[in-house]
Amino acid sequence: TTLLYTIKFELSLLAMFVELQLKASLVNIESFSAEGEDFKWQLKIKCTSCGEQPDHLIHVSQDESSEIKGGRGSANLVVKCKMCGRENSMSIVEGSVKPYSNSSVQFASVVRFECRGVEPVDFQPHGVWTATAADSGVVFSDVELADKEWCEYDEKENREVGIYELESKFIACKK
Repeated sequence: TTLLYTIKFELSLLAMFVELQLKASLVNIESFSAEGEDFKWQLKIKCTSCGEQPDHLIHVSQDESSEIKGGRGSANLVVKCKMCGRENSMSIVEGSVKPYSNSSVQFASVVRFECRGVEPVDFQPHGVWTATAADSGVVFSDVELADKEWCEYDEKENREVGIYELESKFIACKK
């Protein structure tokens, strides 16, 4: 059992790359995206070492950085598992944040995370997003998706714009 635990522990130290994918029904919207390095991605996470999954949301933001113990660098999120005591980390891969566009009929990746000892299991779209109207190009910079839908009126085109039926999932991917 000691060998099995050692192998499991060493595997949990390896980096795992996970992409958050979104799917939504867009009405007269060209695209929407998380804006700025200060955007806080709200996630529920699970320790890959012991399986502990806290009930609360955590946030990961590109503009925040914490040192990893032992001089192993830094990460956008460093957390200690309350169950096994292990220090875990997660970072947003630089350049991986992308808009979701109306050409995305199915799930499309919007951000990639590098995870060590932890994996995301749920996403809540809190925070302010930006949406661009189709045809008129009007930018709505106060899009709130906490209810997984949003609607507004495009005065330039005299029509409704909206994001509806927002769904999310995580997929494992290669670096």
